[in-house]
Amino acid sequence: MTKRVAIIGAEPSGLAALRAFQSAKAKGVEVPEVVCFEKQDDWGGLWKYTWRTGLDQYGEPVHGSMYRYLWSNGPKECLEFADYSFEEHFGRAIPSYPPRAVLHDYIMGRVERAGVRDTVRFDSPVKGVVWDEAAQLFTVTVKDNKADRTYSETFDYVIVACGHFSTPNVPTFEGIETFPGRVLHAHDFRSADEFAGKDVLMIGSSYSAEDIGTQCIKYGARSVTFSYRTRPLGFDWPEQFSQKPLLTKVAGHTATFLDGTTKHVDAIVLCTGYQHHFPFLADDLRLVTNNVLYPDNLWQGVVWQHNPKLFYIGMQDQFFTFNMFDAQAWYVRDLILGRLPIPDAEARAADNAAWVARDRACADPSEQIDFQADYVCQLIAATDYPDLDTETVAALFKQWEHDKEHDIMGYRNHSYRSVLTGTMSPRHHTNWMDALDDSLEAFLASGETV
Repeated sequence: MTKRVAIIGAEPSGLAALRAFQSAKAKGVEVPEVVCFEKQDDWGGLWKYTWRTGLDQYGEPVHGSMYRYLWSNGPKECLEFADYSFEEHFGRAIPSYPPRAVLHDYIMGRVERAGVRDTVRFDSPVKGVVWDEAAQLFTVTVKDNKADRTYSETFDYVIVACGHFSTPNVPTFEGIETFPGRVLHAHDFRSADEFAGKDVLMIGSSYSAEDIGTQCIKYGARSVTFSYRTRPLGFDWPEQFSQKPLLTKVAGHTATFLDGTTKHVDAIVLCTGYQHHFPFLADDLRLVTNNVLYPDNLWQGVVWQHNPKLFYIGMQDQFFTFNMFDAQAWYVRDLILGRLPIPDAEARAADNAAWVARDRACADPSEQIDFQADYVCQLIAATDYPDLDTETVAALFKQWEHDKEHDIMGYRNHSYRSVLTGTMSPRHHTNWMDALDDSLEAFLASGETV
C-alpha cells in the first residue's frame, strides 16, 4: 500500500516540502502520496497579502500578517533558493531589497514550474490531528470551507509547515481599554498611510517594531516612539524617533513609561511577537516553544521527539529563511523515504540537548548567525539539495547587520553579490525612503545597473 504524507500549510515551508518530493520524483524515485492542506484560497502563506484582519470570510482566524509597502528587511541574496536564483526567475539581476510583491512572485515561480498545485487542497483548514499507536497512522480532520463539510483521512506521516508568525502575542496595559485612539497588533497592521500626521507608539524592540516604525515615518507619521521591555533598538534614529522603557499605563492620549516620562500618542501598535499555536494538534503532538533558533524536542530541528513520524518545518527563529526551509524539507523527505536513519529516542534527545545548549550560549547576533549557518549546512550535507555556501551567506548577514547599524533608514539602498551566480545586484533606481510605489512593475522598471 502506498504511504501517505500530509503537509499542513502551503506557505514557504510547506511549498519547500512539496518541491522536495517533486524533485525526488523527477529523478525517478518512488515517493509517497502527498496531500497539502491550505486554509487560504491560494498558496504563499504570509506572502499572500490580504486586506482582511480578524476573521476571514469563513470565520477562520486570518493567517496573514503581511502589510502593504513591506519590503524585504534582509538581502535577497541571503534567502535565494539554491535551485532557483532570482536571475533565473526574472531573467536579469534585480536590486537586493525587493518589496513584498516581487518576493511573492519569486516564491510562486518555483512551485508553479514544479507543477505541484494539484497536490494542494485550498480553503481546507486542518481541524484535528491524532495518532493511533495501534494502527501506526495519523487521522487528519479537515474542514472543506467551500463545500461546508468536515471529513477525515489517515496518513502515515504528517509535516506541520504552517509557520509561527500568525497568532499574535497580545499583552495588556493599564488604561489601554479606554485609549481613544487606534490599538492593534502588528498582525493586523496593513497600511502605514493610516498613521500619517500621527504620533505612533510601538510596543516592542524587534524586527516588527523597527520595520513598522520606519514604514510609518516613510508614509508621513509625525513621530514614532519605541517602548522596550529589556533593551532599546541599537540604532542611530532620526529626530522623529524616540525610545522609552516599557509602557506602564495610558490615560487618554498620554502614555506613561517605566522611567516616569510621558508622551502624547494617537495610536498604539503592539509589536509583541507571536505564539507557536497549533490548536489542531493533539496534546502529545503539539510543539510548545518560544521563538528560539533551536526549539527543544525537535531532533535535527524537524523531528518530533515523541513521535518520529511527525515533522515540523520552519519553526525556528530565523536569519536563514527560504533556503533553510528547503534544507529541512529535503532532510524530512529523505527521512520519510528511508534514505536517512532516525536514531533511537535516547540518542535523539542527547543530540537535541547539545544543539539547544549551543543555541542558548550564543552571545550576540554574529554567533547566532554562525549557529544557524552550521545547522543549515549540516542538513544540506546529508541530502541531494544543491550546494549552498552557508559561510558566505552568513558573512552577508553580518554585513547586513553592519549596514543597518550604520544607517537604519538607508540600509535597503545597499547592493550585494549573489551567492549562487556571483552577480552583483544593481542599485535600485529610487532610494527606499522615496520609493512610495511598491508594485512589482515599479520595482522592475529600468534603472541604474552595476
